[in-house]
Amino acid sequence: MKGRIANFSAGPAVLPEDVLREVQSNLFNYKGRGLSVMEMSHRSKDYQTIIDDAMLRARQLMELGDDYEVLFLQGGASLQFLMMPLNLCPDNKEPNYINTGTWATKALKEAKKIGKKMHLAASSEDREFRYIPREFKLSANPAYLHITTNNTIRGTQYHQFPEIGDIPLLCDISSDIFSHRIDFNKFSLIYAGAQKNIGPAGVVMVAIRQDMLDRIPDGLPTMLDYRTHVDKGSMFNTPPSFAIYVMGLVFKWLQDNGGLDWIEERNRAKAGLIYDMIDSTDFYSGTADVADRSLMNVTFRLPTEELEAKFIAEATGCGMNGLKGHRSVGGCRASIYNSLPVKACEQLATFMREFKKQNG
Repeated sequence: MKGRIANFSAGPAVLPEDVLREVQSNLFNYKGRGLSVMEMSHRSKDYQTIIDDAMLRARQLMELGDDYEVLFLQGGASLQFLMMPLNLCPDNKEPNYINTGTWATKALKEAKKIGKKMHLAASSEDREFRYIPREFKLSANPAYLHITTNNTIRGTQYHQFPEIGDIPLLCDISSDIFSHRIDFNKFSLIYAGAQKNIGPAGVVMVAIRQDMLDRIPDGLPTMLDYRTHVDKGSMFNTPPSFAIYVMGLVFKWLQDNGGLDWIEERNRAKAGLIYDMIDSTDFYSGTADVADRSLMNVTFRLPTEELEAKFIAEATGCGMNGLKGHRSVGGCRASIYNSLPVKACEQLATFMREFKKQNG
């Protein structure tokens, strides 16, 4: 039987081996109940325990108080692009966005599509999204400021967040959630598609401060109203029950191993292995400004596209998957999310060193 590969895929991404083994052991007969979680009624006591535990662990990891609601929804981060302006931007205010790449661009376009007077507070498009803007200018009457904390395609990441006083700060934190310690209470709303850093595809986690619910206008479509899901504990309709179950196990894995301080130390060590290799030679070149490099997505180029294709093919042959850059930009990308073992980054750094010797 072939062993597990080093999975550098940008998503759906690697999951902790301990979690996969626990899922495997309970897949056919969950804790002796005689059925799988995939077959379990979401209205049962057993499933209520599962979703309550996942919500509690998420709240603990974020260190949120009772003034926040945690939701598990469907539609991915892409549906949140629409739900945010629909729920939280009155017609007399402007949603503000900082554009740092593809997913930030998609978010602001959704506000435009529903007729909101979207304001671009800052953008790094002038240099192909290779950096995080330090300066921004809000509109005269902002409903909120939205940022994307980590940019998977370009390999940039916020290391300090905008200071905007009482104006709500909203963020897409899909690809670096729980990768390092931050103050989640700075945000009025966060959302994260699970499939990169905290679980399998099919569920998006939202944390929203309760006072934001007072801004929601009446008359929204039922499923697009945050209050619907708050009132029903994320079970207005059948939730993505199995994905939530696995996500809860990932939260437990994080807590059992030392929480966000532990994972941050590990992630910095992993990223350092690859960035040190890139910086030690002119053969590889990082695509993001050094000060704004991501801990989650290491993007780089080789001298020619032909060498990049050879690099990716040979790495795949050596058991390293998913190193091809996004189709919109090319190059190479190593996504090194929380669950990726340190040994995988050691393997990649060694391969990069040997590939350079043979092809440099």
